[in-house]
Amino acid sequence: MLNRLIIAAAAVALTAPLAVAGPIDSACAKSDRRASNRNLCGCIQQVANQTLSRSDQRRAARFFTDADEAQTVRMSKTVADNAFWDRYMRFASAAEAYCAR
Repeated sequence: MLNRLIIAAAAVALTAPLAVAGPIDSACAKSDRRASNRNLCGCIQQVANQTLSRSDQRRAARFFTDADEAQTVRMSKTVADNAFWDRYMRFASAAEAYCAR
């Protein structure tokens, strides 16, 4: 049920004009990933706006420049890191569903 709500919220947000750049959009645009482009980065930011807090967005944006940090969080045993990782994975799944074209 929660996944459906997240997906529905993301769908509503994605029909709106692109929002002001946020931390995910900025990190995506600066990344050296070949597939990144303005529209894709904006789409990912819109999903982030609907699924992650601003603090979570800033933390997730660091993964674009430091993949080791993502691995550290994923492997962490702390409750806070595990909760963040769950939120991040829901965001990533929603972004993939709506932004991958």
